[in-house]
Amino acid sequence: MPTPRIRPPYDADERTQLVGWLDLHRAIIRWKCEGLSEADAHRSLLPTSPHMTMAGLVSHMRWVEHLWFEVLLLGRPAEGPRFDDEPEDADMMVDGVPIAQLLAEYDRQCAVSNEIIADRSLDEVGKHPDFDASAATLRWIMFHMIEETARHAGHMDTIRELLDGEKGYY
Repeated sequence: MPTPRIRPPYDADERTQLVGWLDLHRAIIRWKCEGLSEADAHRSLLPTSPHMTMAGLVSHMRWVEHLWFEVLLLGRPAEGPRFDDEPEDADMMVDGVPIAQLLAEYDRQCAVSNEIIADRSLDEVGKHPDFDASAATLRWIMFHMIEETARHAGHMDTIRELLDGEKGYY
């Protein structure tokens, strides 16, 4: 079943709009992967960015959600490939990991993020003592995550068209 891609209502309150736009772009990330073979999901098309594959981008987005909502906002331990003194793109190095698994992990992380968002004021400030970005409010984080997710959805749109000709904005 296709993932619904719904814009928030024009007259919605701020929180509904922020979550709505973020969920829309999350759905586009998932949509761009629908029907991909494992080979295409892991195929590198950019010689200067060999880890920027569809699978790599899904993994990256999972870890970005974790970083901003769990680590920076809540102050939880900085664990995972974005923190293990690994190469810069460690969160995109997913050769051999099925795209279905990566999408399921992304979906679970987005659900955790939405639970965190629902329970907090948009004015709440991050709590992790080791990162300057923890000075951001939840509102700022939401805007940043909309930007980050939309940016990578655009990358995925281009990669998907190069892989098999499939295209579509929304």
